[in-house]
Formats: sequence, C-alpha cells, structure tokens
Amino acid sequence: MTIDEIKSPENLVYAKPRLLNDRHMHYCPGCSHGVVHRIVAEVLEEMGQDNNTIAVAPVGCAVFAYNYIDVDWIEASHGRAPAVATAAKRLNPDRLVFTYQGDGDLAAIGTAETIHAANRGENITIIFINNAIYGMTGGQMAPTTLEGMKTSTTPYGRQPELNGYPLVITPLLAQLPGTCYVTRQAVHTPAAVAKAKKAIRRAFQSSLDKRGTSIVEIVSTCSSGWKQTPEKANQWMVENMFPAYPPGDLKNFKD
Repeated sequence: MTIDEIKSPENLVYAKPRLLNDRHMHYCPGCSHGVVHRIVAEVLEEMGQDNNTIAVAPVGCAVFAYNYIDVDWIEASHGRAPAVATAAKRLNPDRLVFTYQGDGDLAAIGTAETIHAANRGENITIIFINNAIYGMTGGQMAPTTLEGMKTSTTPYGRQPELNGYPLVITPLLAQLPGTCYVTRQAVHTPAAVAKAKKAIRRAFQSSLDKRGTSIVEIVSTCSSGWKQTPEKANQWMVENMFPAYPPGDLKNFKD
C-alpha cells in the first residue's frame, strides 16, 4: 500500500486533529493535558466550531493550551478565567466560549469567580483538570490534595487538622441552579478517553444552546509532581483519586 493510499479517507483510521498546532508538546511524560488537548481539538473540529470559538486560559500548566489548539485564546490572570469568559460570551453570545483550568487555579485563587459564574448560569463551559497538586510551581499542596497525600509543602502528608480537608468543588457546582451539566471524567484508558470526549462535546453543545454553565472535570495524573512513572501514576490515580473523585455525571439536564 502506498503512502497516498494510506492517507486516503477510506483507509485513514487515526490522524492528528487539524486544530492541533505542529508543536512538540512540552508536557511531562504521562501528563493528561496532552490527551485532553487532543480531544478538545477533535470535538471543536467535528462540531465545526474552529472559527467560532473563544477559549480562556489562566495561569498554571493549563495556560499552555493556547500553544497547541488553534482557536482564538485569551490569557486571564490566575483564577479569573470564568470572569473573562463571562465577558467574552456576553459580548459574543453566539460564540462557543470555554475555559481550561487546573485545580490550583479553579479551586484556589479562582474559587469565587468559578462559583459565581456558575451560579449566574453563564453560557460557558469550564474544563477542569484535577491532578490534586500544583504541577507547574513545584508540587505544592492544592485545595484538591488528598488526605495523607505527600507534596512539597506537606512532606508528611496532608493533615486535616493542620491543612484542612480536600475541597471537592465539582459537587458544590452541581448544586447551583445556573449549572446545566456537571460531569467528572478521566483519560487514562481508551474507553475513558471516549467518555471524556463525549462529555466535552455535550458540554460545548449545551453552551451553544444557552442552557447555562457546564463543568467537565478531568481527574488527571501529574507524574512529575507525584514523583511516579506514567504507568504507576495511572494506577495510583485509579486507586486513590477515584475513590475521592469518582468519575460519572453529577448533574445532567433532560433532553
């Protein structure tokens, strides 16, 4: 079979999404960000939204999404992505607007912006990457860090009496009247990737249909921050993260 035959539409099985820029990804081996970038690009392309999208990235590893997905991006201050997305959507009501945020951003400095945007029912999608740690700045404890989990600032493990309890923010958002679709997914297996892609597509469509705020949490790994190999990080996530952050829909509107 020739190269042209392999690339023909009837033979093509897997290819790089057109909206993924030709850049070498800088993320650490095993990082979930690259997988999520790909499925976001795939969904936008399949929905025909590549020229109708405004994305907002704040501070943290999530900020580099603008290097890889070829849509219009706005960079927000740390934690302020939902506020910026609110302005973008209200000024451009027919555009698809989404934020791409990590847990240290969304559930720490951005808690107020996240909760109030969701409570107002802004017609945006929030993609929330939860790896329970500050990945970019040195592996410090995040609001989502598990009890007993060791980080650079909790070397003996997170202790509730000293450090407080993990903030499980997605169920809180699901209780707000302004949210229409709240789900928690993962991307550690092909089956999980398929479910996450379906969830992102549903969230984007909900935003376009002006149903309210959609939140897609992706329970993720941070091999470097957790100081594990990619394979062991996936296993640790399933054994430790999933009991605290179980995948599945938390709120789903009726069709």
